[in-house]
Amino acid sequence: MAEPVQLYDGGVYLLDGTTIVPEKQAAGLAGDRALPTPEAAREGTIAHGILAAHNTSGSMDHLKLRFDALASHDITYVGVIQTAKASGMTEFPVPYVLTNCHNTLCAVGGTINEDDHVFGLSAAKKYGGIFVPPHIAVIHQYMREMQAGCGKMILGTDSHTRYGALGTMAIGEGGGELVKQLLRDTYDVAYPRVVAVYLKGAPVPGVGPQDIALAIIRAVFDCGYVKNAVMEFVGPGVSSMPTDYRNGVDVMTTETTCLTSIWRTDEDTRAFLAEHGRADDYRELNPAPAAYYDGCVEVDLAAVRPMIALPFHPSNAFTIDELNANMVDILSEVEQRAAEVGGGRASLSLLDKIRPDGRLQVQQGVIAGCSGGNFTNVMQAARALRGKTCGNGEFALSVYPSSQPVFLELASNGAALELMQAGAIVRTAFCGPCFGAGDTPANNGLSIRHTTRNFPNREGSKPGAGQLTGVALMDARSIAATAAAGGVLTAATDLPAETWDEHVEYRFDASAYEHRVYNGFGRGEAARELVYGPNIKDWPEMEPLAENILLRVASKIMDDVTTTDELIPSGETSSYRSNPLGLAEFTLSRRDPEYVGRAKAVAELERERLAPPAGGSVAVPAAVAPVYEALSAAGAPGTDDPASVEIGSMIYAVKPGDGSAREQAASCQRVLGGLANITREYATKRYRSNVMNWGMVPFQMKGEPTFEVGDYVYVPGIRSALEGAMDAIPAWVVRANGKVEQIELFVADMTAEERAIVKAGCLINYNRDRER
Repeated sequence: MAEPVQLYDGGVYLLDGTTIVPEKQAAGLAGDRALPTPEAAREGTIAHGILAAHNTSGSMDHLKLRFDALASHDITYVGVIQTAKASGMTEFPVPYVLTNCHNTLCAVGGTINEDDHVFGLSAAKKYGGIFVPPHIAVIHQYMREMQAGCGKMILGTDSHTRYGALGTMAIGEGGGELVKQLLRDTYDVAYPRVVAVYLKGAPVPGVGPQDIALAIIRAVFDCGYVKNAVMEFVGPGVSSMPTDYRNGVDVMTTETTCLTSIWRTDEDTRAFLAEHGRADDYRELNPAPAAYYDGCVEVDLAAVRPMIALPFHPSNAFTIDELNANMVDILSEVEQRAAEVGGGRASLSLLDKIRPDGRLQVQQGVIAGCSGGNFTNVMQAARALRGKTCGNGEFALSVYPSSQPVFLELASNGAALELMQAGAIVRTAFCGPCFGAGDTPANNGLSIRHTTRNFPNREGSKPGAGQLTGVALMDARSIAATAAAGGVLTAATDLPAETWDEHVEYRFDASAYEHRVYNGFGRGEAARELVYGPNIKDWPEMEPLAENILLRVASKIMDDVTTTDELIPSGETSSYRSNPLGLAEFTLSRRDPEYVGRAKAVAELERERLAPPAGGSVAVPAAVAPVYEALSAAGAPGTDDPASVEIGSMIYAVKPGDGSAREQAASCQRVLGGLANITREYATKRYRSNVMNWGMVPFQMKGEPTFEVGDYVYVPGIRSALEGAMDAIPAWVVRANGKVEQIELFVADMTAEERAIVKAGCLINYNRDRER
């Protein structure tokens, strides 16, 4: 069978929503149908219309966007509110939803998690926000049900902020970008590439949204085809899928590293919004009769088969048939990668899970969160398990409906009963299995999950403690088929086709929201005090960027990609997210456990420079005096003035930042004294934005780094460089043996505001300076 996903080389025209014409062939149509220029036809995309409606800059080349609504969960909202408060915020200017779907296990960290929830409710009351208590809804399901609408834009501090299937362009970013919206500033970005995702045909029975998503991710991730682009879903195949099914595909677009997504809308979109009491939020969205796209991903939905993404990335995807046909070879490759992840401290064995009959035995199944816990997914799982059993062996299945209204309907129509009768455990809305705070498998276990990610250790294992497990992503339908087989890997298409019917009846019951959600938008009580628990700490003071910087290499990571989970682990460590210094203790703990100690030692040098024991304003610390001497001898400028040279730590990673929008991946480096990242490239815009919002310079360099951990990289004139061209910034490497080498760094385009934020030392400083 041919590959279901094809990538076009170059731009394409989409004519009448149904005909793809590669740009290189467009001239041949001139006699039959004159086409507009690509520049003019770009305005025919759905994305262009929405971006234009939200742009305040007056130029579509350089967007300054304001959003219709904001969303954060309880890993991120305390930091956002603390930053915005320190920057002068007095109210929430647009609907800001604070959900509590990540840190809802109060036993982790003592009272820390619930203390943050109390803080969140007090903030919603003070500033006029919307507060969704624990277990009521996961962040993205609530936004789908209550906030998304056609033509809107929503910004969230979670990377999976995606509501494109409801006609909403939604973007996940770090907290700094959301703070800007709370201060009535803008989200600044160059006009992005817009790539068509042309859907044709219809999924076969048993193929679910996760299968479609994994097939797309497999095709586009490694080559970066949609990196930082808008994915615009068009074509007749869109209407072959119910809207809730589309939601399940859409949320996974984050794993392609795209900027955002948008879908054409139809009568099923209208019905979804109307069922949720928001019929007025519907309008038809379609590309113009002739629309130009910067690329095209063509997906034959009928050719997609049940997929499995093996550890340790969603792009490591195969059809289940491919895995079964080449099981030993494929699993052996995963074991080799696991050995690298384990770093000699832990290992994962998968070959021992091959049964004598050649089939694969798994130990756990999970259907949860914004991708798996949707109503249609859980309904299909219930159908597959009707009258069957998960068995009483090692395999266990957990199901987390994505919201209380979804759970209410599953209870009302009997689906929850059928799941529990089969032996599945049905739980409340919670994101824990997705980020490592719930259903962590046993050491050396293999878990199949309809969740968003399977990055190393994201499920909660700790290689440093000798623990390593594996997570494979699958669709709820195949997970249920596997559960019905007692944990023996089974594709949903192996069950009779009549098992599956995607057009399920759903009745939205808003009573759980009406009775429990605090909706205070527009009704803030300015005199009310915020309620602080003992773990909630203010951000430490951070210095403005000096004219010259001396960077000590605190970590060097040469992996192809470094995820945000590796930069700052998720899971139980997130309980400390409201304590900047407390959370920073976990920075790189699963990737480079020595990093924190190294960074602290460099921070101590800067403290010594600013407050020398003998008095005076600044001085060269004795430990770096030989470095200054070596630099001076090599002719590097600026070292004769200690007041002009700031000392800080730096990490090098080839391509950091794939994954979560959590700003802590950058802020933890900063509070430990970090001044810069040096990379070959940044995996995502959102991580690079986090680096800049926390006052670190986002350096890049070509070629392999010649420096090692413990070496110094000296960059003179960095403030001046940030005021002009940044394509060739001279720097000097000082090695441990005193040898000096000159290298060249560069910084990709930055807006005027981003340059000012980095020079100020962080977004908080920048906003404080503006108040003066």
